Amino acid sequence: MPSAAAESPRQGTRPYRADHVGSLLRQPELLEARTSGAPPGRLREIEDRHIRRVLARQRDLGLDVVTDGELRRRNFMSDLLDAVEGFDTSDAVPRAWTGTSARAPGARAAAASSVTGVAAAKLRQRRRLTAHELPLLRDLAGGTPFKVTLPSANQFPAIAYKRGVTDRVYPTHSALLWDIVPIVNAEIRALAEDGVPYIQIDAPRYSYYIDPKWRDYIRREMGVEPETALEEAVRADNASLAGARRPGVALAIHLCRGNNRSQWYAEGGYDPIAERVFAGLDVDRFLLEYDDERSGTFEPLRFVPPGKTVVLGLVSSKRPRLEQKSDLLRRITEAARYVPLDRLALSPQCGFASTMEGNLLSEDEQWAKLRLVVETAREAWRA
Repeated sequence: MPSAAAESPRQGTRPYRADHVGSLLRQPELLEARTSGAPPGRLREIEDRHIRRVLARQRDLGLDVVTDGELRRRNFMSDLLDAVEGFDTSDAVPRAWTGTSARAPGARAAAASSVTGVAAAKLRQRRRLTAHELPLLRDLAGGTPFKVTLPSANQFPAIAYKRGVTDRVYPTHSALLWDIVPIVNAEIRALAEDGVPYIQIDAPRYSYYIDPKWRDYIRREMGVEPETALEEAVRADNASLAGARRPGVALAIHLCRGNNRSQWYAEGGYDPIAERVFAGLDVDRFLLEYDDERSGTFEPLRFVPPGKTVVLGLVSSKRPRLEQKSDLLRRITEAARYVPLDRLALSPQCGFASTMEGNLLSEDEQWAKLRLVVETAREAWRA
């Protein structure tokens, strides 16, 4: 492996070499309780029990940062949906998914829990997004740093804006976006004040700017040029992060290409957005997809500024096949040509259950992949 360079991650943050995006597979008991409408107290008891279990397993594996697996959520963004009035979940904007799994040949239908609903009324926040997730997570982390994840504000105009409905309240996608930004910002600032050591926003919509078919969608359906929309997306995420920086608090963003029952919706390398996004976003860490040929090369990483860490998502959360450690080490070496080894880390490319139904692999396969992340990180960084 190459030697670590002098350029270190931003002062006050830890390297978190063995990382993961956040969501974990749900047990059938938890899925059944949620889908059958179990009473809130019963659902909470089941959630607590399984959160205890997954936190203990993450600590036993030696991950550098742990999560509650997002087990209290229906999908990765339902924390915002449940805290904010104005979304009509009986309606939906059509979304196209692609990709298949060996366990479900030709599978293309999106999971029900991925449906966001449509912004049909002026949004009004009823409560904090993640405060209810914090007490047990903090108590059970056992001294291991923990992260809390949030959806990017940019997620919602793309999937919750429906002409003939939303435009009665918000005349443009941009108007909806900037009504969501203060909600996300308030939550991030509150988490920083609460002493959460690692705060991550999940932002799949940047993949719209790297895939030609989605760039066309932005022009056709959103009525704006992709470069203009990209500039606004960066401003919106920076506004969401504003005022949250604290000593010892890592601010991160996860960029992916879609993750729903082992399916995806975008492809292409980071080249079209690298300079603007890597240099422009005010984060400490970029969690990036690099698990297959859809992700492109490591060359765009040359635009990552000094002081920022790249978490290489080299392990697939979509496929059950376990990667080879030697291949991961080789790819880390390749990436270190563009970002010094001291500013790299390792993770799966995405969560294992961005929707509560989860990707098409077993829980044992999930843990094997996370164990591989830990073992590879220990060898790559000799920690």
